[in-house]
Amino acid sequence: MTNLKEQFKKEIIPAMQEKFGYKNKMAVPRLEKVTINVGISANKKDEKYQDLVGKTLTRISGQKPIFTKARLSVSAFKIREGNIVGAKVTLRKKRMYDFVEKLIHITLPRIRDFRGISPKSIDRNGNLTLGFKEHLAFPEIDSDELELIHGLEITINTTAKNYEHGLGLFSFMGMPFKKS
Repeated sequence: MTNLKEQFKKEIIPAMQEKFGYKNKMAVPRLEKVTINVGISANKKDEKYQDLVGKTLTRISGQKPIFTKARLSVSAFKIREGNIVGAKVTLRKKRMYDFVEKLIHITLPRIRDFRGISPKSIDRNGNLTLGFKEHLAFPEIDSDELELIHGLEITINTTAKNYEHGLGLFSFMGMPFKKS
């Protein structure tokens, strides 16, 4: 398994130039950042759950998460202004490429009944968003010491200008899409 960044420079850039007709290799879309997000519901106010989410995100990403707070009070959701409502990690550069490589080659194949990612998960700007119902698919998480299961969302931002270019970039990277 070669490094994704090296593969990007040697194989993906020339393939994208050939397919989409980019004249300059700097015009080829590339990965910008990866954001991993976990929502913490209002009924999970205990610090033990927040610590568990923080430790999980630290293990998965190798980086300490930022806990996000509610900006407004919403009585229907029992949220007060200033309550912790989520945790997120933003990966860039080397950690980003390592995480995406691990996601493609290790994590996604470990998902039960996985048949591929829907191409509809790419938005019109060429960014990919994946949702996980359980965080057990990541190899860093040991199921024996697990207390609570929570979901998470991963967004991979690119510099692609539209859906087709984003789909082409992810396809050349080896992202397993559903066959239509």
